[in-house]
Amino acid sequence: MKKVAVFGNAGGGKSTLSKRLSEITGLPLYVLDKIKNPEGDTEISHEDYKRAHQHILATDQWIIDGFGCMETIWQQLDEADSLIFVDLPLYIHFWWVTKRLITGYFKPPEGWPENSPVLKSSLLSYRVLWLCHKHLTPKYREYIKQAQSIKTVYHIRSTKQISQFFDIKIPANSRVGGINSP
Repeated sequence: MKKVAVFGNAGGGKSTLSKRLSEITGLPLYVLDKIKNPEGDTEISHEDYKRAHQHILATDQWIIDGFGCMETIWQQLDEADSLIFVDLPLYIHFWWVTKRLITGYFKPPEGWPENSPVLKSSLLSYRVLWLCHKHLTPKYREYIKQAQSIKTVYHIRSTKQISQFFDIKIPANSRVGGINSP
């Protein structure tokens, strides 16, 4: 486990999972939302984002949290040796986006760029949820099905599996078995 892609729909707990995994393994964590929006509401140019993303992919070790854009997500999944696909039921994603919206007024959400507009970002998450579920999630599922023979794959489908993921002893820089439920 040296290059880890953590991906899935909005509001699935990817940032919290990625941060904890980075702490356990010592792998550097790159949060794509923070790279794209370093000042919260200001987005860097698409070309600058692609350059930064390519620079990360070229390094020997990383955990990448997030989507980025359609152009780079598949590159990131291809380069990763370990895939963590957070694929919770849609209602949980909706609930966690709502919970993040409410609590975000008191404490910045985990993994968000500093000074992110909580309401604006949450409304964007609500718009993305159904689109991702309908269009991207089936592609992600097919991708990990194909990748299981050559990569370590964790297909997390429940909140219980998120907890179980951290019960696995994950030594720094090692390949470990995954939560793979067909």
